[in-house]
Amino acid sequence: MLKRNYFLLLLVLSLLLVFAACSSDDESSSDATDEPDTTDTDGDTTDDGDDEPVMDTTPVTFSYFNAGSPGRDIDTNETRIGKHLEDITGVNFRIEHLVGDLNTKIGVMVASGDYPDVIVPDSAVDILMDAEAFIPLNDLLEAHGPDLLEAYADYLHMFTHADGNIYYIPFGPTVNEYIPDPDINQGAFWIQRGILKEAGFPEVHSLDEYLQLIKDYADANPQIDGMNTIPFTGLTYDWRFFAFSNIPNHLAGYPNDGGVQIDMDTHEATVYADSQYAYDWLKTVNDLNADGYLDRELFVANYDEYLAKLSSGRVLGFFDYGWQFGEARNALRDAGNPDREYIALPVVFEGVEKDQYLDPPAFTSNRGVGITTAAENPERIIQFWNELIKEENQKLVMWGFEGEHYEVDNGRFYRTDEQIEETRKEEVREDVGMAYFEWYWPRLNGTFSDGNAVEPGRQHEVAQASYRDSDREYLDAYGKNTWADFFADPDDRPWFPAWSANIEQGSDPQIFEERSDEIIRRHYARIALADPADFESEWNDFVDAYRALDVDGYEQFFTDVVQARVRGEW
Repeated sequence: MLKRNYFLLLLVLSLLLVFAACSSDDESSSDATDEPDTTDTDGDTTDDGDDEPVMDTTPVTFSYFNAGSPGRDIDTNETRIGKHLEDITGVNFRIEHLVGDLNTKIGVMVASGDYPDVIVPDSAVDILMDAEAFIPLNDLLEAHGPDLLEAYADYLHMFTHADGNIYYIPFGPTVNEYIPDPDINQGAFWIQRGILKEAGFPEVHSLDEYLQLIKDYADANPQIDGMNTIPFTGLTYDWRFFAFSNIPNHLAGYPNDGGVQIDMDTHEATVYADSQYAYDWLKTVNDLNADGYLDRELFVANYDEYLAKLSSGRVLGFFDYGWQFGEARNALRDAGNPDREYIALPVVFEGVEKDQYLDPPAFTSNRGVGITTAAENPERIIQFWNELIKEENQKLVMWGFEGEHYEVDNGRFYRTDEQIEETRKEEVREDVGMAYFEWYWPRLNGTFSDGNAVEPGRQHEVAQASYRDSDREYLDAYGKNTWADFFADPDDRPWFPAWSANIEQGSDPQIFEERSDEIIRRHYARIALADPADFESEWNDFVDAYRALDVDGYEQFFTDVVQARVRGEW
């Protein structure tokens, strides 16, 4: 079993390395160079006097399936960072991105037993775990991943499974200092900025205030740039349906803990899918639809169609998580009309004291990247990841190349205006490799040992420099320094996020989630699009179907999880 005490583990590794350095030359092999080395039975070499194994750099390509995001399929060595890492490790990855339905894709893999070498399964992780598609990583990490173990030292217990094994590496342990994000990449209600300007920059807090602004603007502007205006839309496609079903929770003043809300005093979990909050939200959507303010394709548009609508500039408002529509945000910025861009607002129900959209420091332990049973020489993959997690390579991934993508002044990293614009370009990010390596691989959060932020967007110098005059017009109008200043500070939640609990495939909570997701997806659409006269009956049909499930058992499961985490037990 992998030791939780990393320092003890490091001591053991050091002793092993000393032993290897002193072992007989009879157990070693030589290469074409004149320099002697020692080789273990796995083909790893240790350099005399070095604490880290010298890697076998024979060229090898592994297949890598990323179910977490769309993108252009590519070999990592076609990027500058990927080529740099290949030069060090000999390892290249052939990346394939998800096309179509996630569960269908993963289901075909499981049924056939034909897996790529590495999988980022996202929400389908439990399916692969149940199929025993991932290999345990404990021994591999101990032998080949000292830097990985050091980076994840404080979090290992959070993703070690009940059998004592680690099967995948989550993303983003916070190292050194946590820095809040000055921009909004989490959930919010978004509105075209020009609407606020035309209305005289009003304060907007409640859902009613937000929607009234949109309605008034839509009435006065039935078309935008020759296209029919879409007053309000949302994202409901495939597993991203949570961007619609989570809305009542946020309107009630809670952060994204998944399908439950956690009482701050008792730490008890309560579902909200059939709560008064959900009723009020769906009634609002039903009214929008009846009055002609709702996107008619809300429940049928796919992800690409959704992004295209946002990019067109004819959508006035929507709810979503900022990380899901970055492509559309960049497209609107490039279009050159700042008033068509969106601003995030912390909208809540009337009477809710404060919003909780901003996430507190968190670690998501039930997502990650794993090595499958199909992989030959999995130690080579671990060695690559171990190289990737090193500070010098994380700086390449996050910041790019010094002098091209960032500058350094007295040890502080910053970007010029030109570099900020350059690193926004998707073709640049793809060529360098940032677009492929900054997420869905082992990576860091927080700050580097020199005090610079891991993510450039969290570096004060970059955040302030990235604001254009058109951005400052809105920030100054509201007396804010950053976009995050519109939102309330997050309360401390040591369990956050609750949804990252490891739920075993086939367990009662997993069966509840599977069935409830299907019920919510089917009934929410019916309720939202129903004739207003049928709203109550549609709502009651949903509640009956939902309450037929073991709601009490599901709530108790998360109550136990949260209370255990509060006690420091993960």
